[in-house]
Formats: sequence, structure tokens, C-alpha cells
Amino acid sequence: MNKINELVKKAVSRRSFLAGAGTTAASMAVLGCSSSSPATGGSPTPPTPPLDIPDNDILNFALNLEYLEAEFYLYAATGKGLSSTDALSGAGTTLVPSGIAAVPWTNPSFANYANEIAQDELNHVRFLQKAITGNGGTPVPRPAIDLTFFAPLAVAAGITSTPTFNPFLTTNGFLVGAFVFEDVGVTAYSGAAPLLANNNILNAAAGIQAVEAYHAAEIRTLIAAGASLSGDSTYLNYANKVSALRGTLGGGNETVLSISSIVAASTANAIAFARTTDQVLHIVYGAAGGAGLSKGGFFPNGLNGKITATAS
Repeated sequence: MNKINELVKKAVSRRSFLAGAGTTAASMAVLGCSSSSPATGGSPTPPTPPLDIPDNDILNFALNLEYLEAEFYLYAATGKGLSSTDALSGAGTTLVPSGIAAVPWTNPSFANYANEIAQDELNHVRFLQKAITGNGGTPVPRPAIDLTFFAPLAVAAGITSTPTFNPFLTTNGFLVGAFVFEDVGVTAYSGAAPLLANNNILNAAAGIQAVEAYHAAEIRTLIAAGASLSGDSTYLNYANKVSALRGTLGGGNETVLSISSIVAASTANAIAFARTTDQVLHIVYGAAGGAGLSKGGFFPNGLNGKITATAS
């Protein structure tokens, strides 16, 4: 345990120094989906043939999810969401817990983490809009987003018995809120490749999966570090409850998070598994399996675009 504490302290100290250098602008983004499912044995499950989905439909599906992430991180870091220019004409509103004016950071390094990821997600939104336009399509505006859904989600996960959880009130709460999104993004990116026809977009998908994986690892590390340094595993246990709920709603065998295990969900061969559009939609809508689900959870009026409803 002493050795783990020493390693965690060194990692947090080094990352805090690097984060203090300023925010990082992210590169290109595309969130996808796949018909493959996570492997539980020694080999990954072979992918099924690609679905005939136009690239712009996949990009707009990704854009909806990037709007969600951008809104969460921007409100956490700055107390404000996307500008009307970035949200596009016809955008829905974003509902946040009352009285929110950014997380009251107790450590400057954590504020830097939030600012860095917020800028990344904002850049993802802007890139996707340009990519869709450049590919002859029309980017969808931001749909209505409900960031108060963290409260009932926490009840469903068994974190609280009443809908009181608010990720904007504390640093640790923010980390759990971020954990809700990050592993979903990484597993969704794994499914993008077989669906995309344009090699330039495919290349961007690989790049953004790497960026989101960095985010996921960062959040996992900070949660595990907090438990190790304080001796309090409360928020680490919260993260595992979130992971279990994701598995119930959207499939996937995610690695249990502990002070000695912070790596992301993967198969036995250390390959990140993929989630389908159905699985992703069930998670963000906050409802278990069933066809025809088209709204709920973080998207009270559903996503914008053509990929909006579950098929199973």
C-alpha cells in the first residue's frame, strides 16, 4: 500500500505541474457505434458486417454526444455552456441544477483538468460541425440537454436513495460525473471504424478515440488516487456503481476500478470493446433494453438527426 501511495503521489504531482502550463486544444472527433459486442473469453468477438449508414448520419450522432460532453465540462469549468454560435441555430436549451456557477474547486490542478477537457470537447463540437459541412451535410443543432439527470441516475445506480446527487457541487462529485461519460465515449469510438466510408473521417475517429481514452484514464486515475491518498473509497465505489449500471443499460464488461486497477474496460486481449448505437442510446436515455426508445435521460426530447431511436 505504501508503494502504491508513493506512485500515486508522484503521478498526481507530475500531472499537476503539466496541467498548470495551460489548457490543451483538442484535435478531431467522431463518435461511432458497432454491431460487435465485448468479448469475455480469450479472443475479441469478430465484427459483424458494416451497416449501410451514411457517414454524415454517424457524424451527427457523434455531434449530439459531443454537445452533451461539452455542456457538462464547460458548466463545470466556467459555469457557462456553449455559445449560441457553437450550439447552432435552433438549438435546444440545457437544463442545469439551480445555482450552478462552476464547480468550487479546492485544488487548482483539478480546475486545470476540467478546463483542458472542456476545451477538448468544445473543439470536438466545432470539428464535427465543419466535417459534416465539408462532407456535403448539415450539422444538427444542440438538442435539449438535461444535466439534472445525474440525480435520478445516481438513484438508479444505488449511489443515493433520493435524487440529490449533483456533480457540480464538489471536485469528487465532478469526477464521478465525468466518469459517467468517458468510458461510454471510448467504447463507442471502437465501433466507428466499420461504419465509416471516408478514410479521412476514419483517421479522425482513431485520433479522437485516443484523446477520449486519455480523458478516461485521467478521470479513472484521479478517482483511484483520491481513494488511495485519503483512505476513503466512497467516490471510487460510486464510480463502480455507475459502471455496473452502464453494463445493465448498455452492455459491456468494464474493469472494476480500484486503487491498484485504473485502466479502462477491455477484453482479455486488452482491446477496448465496442458499443452499438442502441447501447449508447440506452445509456444516455437512462433506460434498459427495448426497441423504439427515442428520448429520456440526458436528452429529454431525444437526439437530433437520423440516429435517434433504439432498435432493440
